[in-house]
Formats: sequence, C-alpha cells, structure tokens
Amino acid sequence: MWMAPPGIGSSSEHVLDISPQSKNVVVLDGGFATQLSCHVSQPIDGDVLWSSRFLASDPEAVIDTHLDFLRAGADVIITNTYQAGIDLFVKHLNVSKEAAYDLIRKAAQLAHIAVERYMVEFPNAKKPLVAGSVGPYGASLHDGSEYNGSYAATTSVETMRNWHIPRINALIDGGVDLLAIETIPCRVEAEMLVKLLQEKYPQVKAWLSFSAASDGKHTAYGEPFQEVAKACYELNPEQIVAVGANCTAPRLIESLIAGINTKKSNQIPLIVYPNSGESYTVEMGWINRDKCEPVETYITRWLDLGVTWVGGCCRTYAIDVTRIRREVEKWKQGHRC
Repeated sequence: MWMAPPGIGSSSEHVLDISPQSKNVVVLDGGFATQLSCHVSQPIDGDVLWSSRFLASDPEAVIDTHLDFLRAGADVIITNTYQAGIDLFVKHLNVSKEAAYDLIRKAAQLAHIAVERYMVEFPNAKKPLVAGSVGPYGASLHDGSEYNGSYAATTSVETMRNWHIPRINALIDGGVDLLAIETIPCRVEAEMLVKLLQEKYPQVKAWLSFSAASDGKHTAYGEPFQEVAKACYELNPEQIVAVGANCTAPRLIESLIAGINTKKSNQIPLIVYPNSGESYTVEMGWINRDKCEPVETYITRWLDLGVTWVGGCCRTYAIDVTRIRREVEKWKQGHRC
C-alpha cells in the first residue's frame, strides 16, 4: 500500500485541486473489473454487463475494489458503469427502468462509501474524487465495436445522445464529482458528448479519453488522434479537465500525445490510463502479459510530455497503481529541485 509522504495531504490540503492551473499530477485507479476479480468468484470478462452486474449482486465487493485503489494511492476512483445502461439492465437483470436508473445512481453512492471509509482510515489524506464512467455507445452492443468505432457509420448522433443521457443523469444524481467520458472511438460521439455537457450539464466537469488504433496515430475509428483530441477540447475547455487516451497499449501512448502541446502557453491538459498491453482473445482470454513492459516504466516519459492525469485500465491491478504513484512522487521530487 502506498502511503503519503509527510506533509502531503495535511488538513489544510483536504480538497484535491484538479484545475489546470494547479499543475497537480492526478493519479487515477486501475482496471475495475481486473481488481474486482480478486473479490468475487463469478466470471466478469465476457459478461454483457461486465463489472456493472455486481452493482446488483455484490455491492460490498464493489466498495472493496474501490478501497483497494484508494489504499494504493489513487486520487480519483471511477464508477463501474462503463458498460451500464438503462435498457441493458432492464433486459439482463430483469428490472424496471426505474430500478435500472437507481442501480446506476447506486454506483456513484458505493464509490462515495468507499471514499468515506478511506477517510476514516486516513483522516489527514486529501479527499479523493469520484468520477462517473461514461463508456461509449458501442459498449452496449457487446460486439467490441468500442475498439473500432464501426457503429459510427450506422448509428445516428441522436440515438447515441438519447442512450447516454439517462446514465449521465443517474451518475450526476448519485453525486459524482466529475464524469469520465472514456474509451470513445470516434469524433462524432466525442463531439456530441462535449456539446451535451454544455447544453444540459453546464456545471459538470469531465475528462474525455479516446480508444486508439494500433498505429499510435489515430482514434480507433481511424481519425487523426491529435487533431480530434484538440478539436474536442477546444469545443469546451471550461468543462473538459483533460483529454487523452485510455485502454490502449502503453507502448502507443507516447506517439499519441508527443507534440500535442507545442507551445508553453495554452497547454491542453492530458490524461492517459492505458491497459497492461496484453492481448485479448475469445478463446484464451488475456495473453502475453510476460511480453509487456510494466506500465510504471513509462510514467516519467509521459509526465515529461505534459501528462497531468495518469492511471491504468484493463488488466492493471491496485499494485500497479501503487507503482504508478511511486513513480509520480519520484518525478515530482525531481522537479522540485
């Protein structure tokens, strides 16, 4: 477990400052379903509801998973609602629309319970934040299209918008501190969500994170990554706290973000939280972990490139967050000299 060095997280610093002006480096959590597997025996990967099923079946395991990440050094924990949706819960949990909405709201509340328990254990720590996971429309299709964006060619913007709104409403109703708009594969959905924030949720902050193609240059849908990231950020810099990539192999991150900030002024805040770099197959599950460099070995390079939000995604555990935290603290110490 990572422990804050003396002087960090004193009572006068109880609130985590996430404004770009703060220059803080914010440490995120890791792969929720990955860490959840340490607390449950039921299969998670391959489930149409993924980790969100456990909102109904095992809420204490959800809290314990959030606590694992907080104790490991995460400043922000993300709700397990990436693959949650009103209609999905109605269909696969056999509940009413009202009950489905309440389950998504419950995800935020469970995360806050974890924060409360953590603050009892560490009363002098900065209070962590809860981010509501807003995964892409493609995640609801259960066909892997969030990793190629193919649905963008056949699904109207209005359909995507109407699908997102009830879940966002529930997360805000549950009290999230900000939204994690994540694993978005295509510009059209990203721009819709950024504009939706302005139109319907003007007081809500969010980050925007894309899934990327294996060439390290494009979104998963094949659009120029940096062009899309900049355009989306510039649509709404008052509400978007960071823009970047997640659930992408660590080895691709540098090519995605290098040069995105060429000027010292008007810097775009960057967020990265890649997966472990492993490959997933239906037949064998996750493979080739032994061929991947650990995520923490990349942290210094990413921070040098201007990343201010960093964590892990699929197949990263709480222990990985501890290692990320240590690298962040070492980098910060070096830049105080």
